[in-house]
Amino acid sequence: MFSQAADERRDREAPLAARMRPRTLDEFIGQEHLIGAGHILRRLMESDALPSIILWGPPGTGKTTLARIFAAMTAAQFSAVSAVSAGVADLRRIIAEAQDRRGLEGRPTILFIDEIHRFNKSQQDAVLPFVEDGTVTLIGATTENPSFEVIGPLLSRCRVFPLQALEREQIAALLRRATEDKERGLPAKEGTSNVEFDDEAIEALSESVGGDARIALNALEMAAASAPAATKKGPRRVTREQIEEALQARTYLYDKSGDAHYDTISAFIKSVRGSDPDAALYWLARMIESGEDPLFIVRRMVLLAAEDVGLADPQALVLATACQQAVHFIGLPEGFLPMAETAIYLATAPKSNSAMTSYARALADVRESLGEPVPLHLRNASTGLMRDMGYGKGYKYAHDYDEHQVEQTHLPDRLAGRKYYEPGELGFEAKIKEWYEKLQGGA
Repeated sequence: MFSQAADERRDREAPLAARMRPRTLDEFIGQEHLIGAGHILRRLMESDALPSIILWGPPGTGKTTLARIFAAMTAAQFSAVSAVSAGVADLRRIIAEAQDRRGLEGRPTILFIDEIHRFNKSQQDAVLPFVEDGTVTLIGATTENPSFEVIGPLLSRCRVFPLQALEREQIAALLRRATEDKERGLPAKEGTSNVEFDDEAIEALSESVGGDARIALNALEMAAASAPAATKKGPRRVTREQIEEALQARTYLYDKSGDAHYDTISAFIKSVRGSDPDAALYWLARMIESGEDPLFIVRRMVLLAAEDVGLADPQALVLATACQQAVHFIGLPEGFLPMAETAIYLATAPKSNSAMTSYARALADVRESLGEPVPLHLRNASTGLMRDMGYGKGYKYAHDYDEHQVEQTHLPDRLAGRKYYEPGELGFEAKIKEWYEKLQGGA
């Protein structure tokens, strides 16, 4: 009895996010594309026929919870480790136990590895042969792209199921459940049973956590614990202001070496390329607020100025380079000003990728015609022997001709007449095109 009372007290004192962890698929909110009625992961779990899988998704989306639910549903032995603290020795122990269990009882083993991306190659290699021969069925959970973080041989033996950040309405449903559940929610914990939440507070919290259920429940619990009493006898009320206070040290879903890093810079670049200054400013602010290296952002803007704006506005590259100097000189927080100015300029500038496409065409010929000799008339005749061999003979000095342009071949003989540069028609490049066509016509 004492043990049971101690267990119940421990459960009540656990964080709200742990107490409210769903115990069945019917309690689970979100990921309908995987565990909705008739969908594949639900069918596999209900039939106790789950293959080795990787659950990939942002924090707080239910990866560990789904593994725990399956543990309760399956007849297999469920062995869980966290890659944060476990090592090869732990894996070998679990595998040895699984081999004994398989031989003596014929009972399968589920090996759950939380944060599997934290295992290095040798640690993942230690699991591989036993996943392959069926000694264990692997369930891995990761916030990082398994294509990069899980070794190829192991990944090829697993089915990857991507989880999505929860929608605002789903977070709100979880929060309301936590305020009403008398067994595990806030009413079950001493000191929070007389707390009421404004609808506006729930909505504000739902919108502010980036789809992370764990952050939402932790903030809800903090707001409930710190809520002042409205009256001496009345319930304590949690308002929008108290929710915002509980979230004042909020974190952003961002990892400077992970998917969020690459996804966000990709969104920024594509917004600038798509001439959308509003989206460009949003993604820029998100990166800066998340602690991204400002010089990384600026380097991308310098490259973008040459690749996507190019000759349609040659000043773009000048401005982007000046932005790099300014940010390096003044740093953050004030460095956001030249960065925002440059982002707006690049987004609203006319666009041309002619430098990139022209170079690509030239490069293709270079790779197909390595070793083509430089025409003799273009070679530098720096010695008498070279002159005797015909170096420089027949070369026409452009500045001696009208408009400083002359007809002569500048490519290797086999490539004579090739056209790589095709001018665009926007911004400054329209003038380049007009002049270039005039020269071509004159030639």
